[in-house]
This record gives sequence, C-alpha cells and structure tokens, in this order.
Amino acid sequence: MKLTEQQWRERLTADQFRITRQKGTEQPFSGTLLHNEATGFYHCVCCAAPLFDSKAKFDSGCGWPSFSESLSGQVKYQQDLSHGMRRTEILCAQCDAHLGHVFEDGPLPQGQRYCVNSVSLQFTAGNKD
Repeated sequence: MKLTEQQWRERLTADQFRITRQKGTEQPFSGTLLHNEATGFYHCVCCAAPLFDSKAKFDSGCGWPSFSESLSGQVKYQQDLSHGMRRTEILCAQCDAHLGHVFEDGPLPQGQRYCVNSVSLQFTAGNKD
C-alpha cells in the first residue's frame, strides 16, 4: 500500500502519523492497548493488515504492548542505528508503517520481545475462524 505523505496525513491522526510514518514513539505506559487482555488480533492502524495474535501478547514491564512473535510474513525487519543505538526496527510488511522494535530478551521458546506502539495498532476481538 503506497500513499503520499499528504494522503497518510489525511487518513491518520497526528499521533498515528508521527509514530507510523515518521518513526516516532509513544510515551511508555501511555498506550491504550498496553493492558488489553482480550482474545483477538492486532492489526496495522494504517492498512488493517493482521500483525499479532493476542496469544503471543505478554506483560514485559517495558511500557509498551509486547508480543513473543508476529503472524507469519506480516512484519518486516530493518536495522535501526538512530539515537546512538543498534536495534531491529519492525514494520508492517504491507505498508511500511513503523511499529516499534524487536529485542532478543523475550520469553522462550522464541526468545523475542516485539515492543510495539499502541498507536500503530488496532485491536479486533474474536477468534481467527
């Protein structure tokens, strides 16, 4: 999904645009989905692509929604050297929306912690079937 910067600005709130299109970050512990415990799926706020299953969500204590894995093929990765750090940025594979970062300090067996901005997600309750 390719839109112009102006089209994204018209489609998203100011916070959604800043985080998803300009690689921003929401304040820790401020996200509306941080403590969501409902069963369902987390989708990209920009294009509605499914990204995470609630079964993979866990409380990491970091201040952002955390997942142990993404849905297969729905997230892509790129090196992020901003702010004097070396991190792996996660993006929506469909529209390149910035979601957050993935770290290798998550629960086993995957050992990954997808640290995601609530603003970049929309939640849909229910089962996949």
